[in-house]
Amino acid sequence: MTRIKLCGLTRDEDIITANRLRPDYIGFVFWEKSRRAVSVKQAQRLKKLLDPSISAVGVFVDEDMDLVQELLKKGIIDMAQLHGNEDKDYIKRLQENTGRKIIKALKIRDEIDADLIKKCPADFIMLDAGMGEGKSFDWDMISKSGFDIRDRLFLAGGLDPDNVEKAVKEVRPFAVDVSSGIETNGVKDSKKMEAFVRKVRMADLEEKG
Repeated sequence: MTRIKLCGLTRDEDIITANRLRPDYIGFVFWEKSRRAVSVKQAQRLKKLLDPSISAVGVFVDEDMDLVQELLKKGIIDMAQLHGNEDKDYIKRLQENTGRKIIKALKIRDEIDADLIKKCPADFIMLDAGMGEGKSFDWDMISKSGFDIRDRLFLAGGLDPDNVEKAVKEVRPFAVDVSSGIETNGVKDSKKMEAFVRKVRMADLEEKG
């Protein structure tokens, strides 16, 4: 079954919709340059509204490790997703100090660096073409990389209700991640959120059938 992550939630109504749809993960962005950024106080309040069966992922870019650890230890987030230049030592220390799972995002351009992925100690790898701008990349690069990372792969970048079913069937990732693809005029759209989740689950059912 392909896991689903709805990222960049900022409002009570986003959480209410997520609770109804039951994705596996939702994301809070703590990178202040993002238009979807939330404060620690906002995230703490929204987390209290979130169904406990859904994991909250904190999205960071070169953040001070003390803050990431604090949010993980306090349960404001359940996992951390790193989009900056965090190295192996940063990732390992975060894992050891918190016991929580880490997603490391790698930006894809012309090819996939298989060696870089193999050496990355993160629990999961996210392949993306940007920083939530809805850019996509050639999914064929994953199979051409020469090794299988699907069991730890979060696929992101340019996904939306119209193409996610194809992505699930072609790539078979561990999880799919969406943010801008479920928005209308920069705001989360409950109908698009519902359509995205439905398409992923349909693809899984068709594969099983």
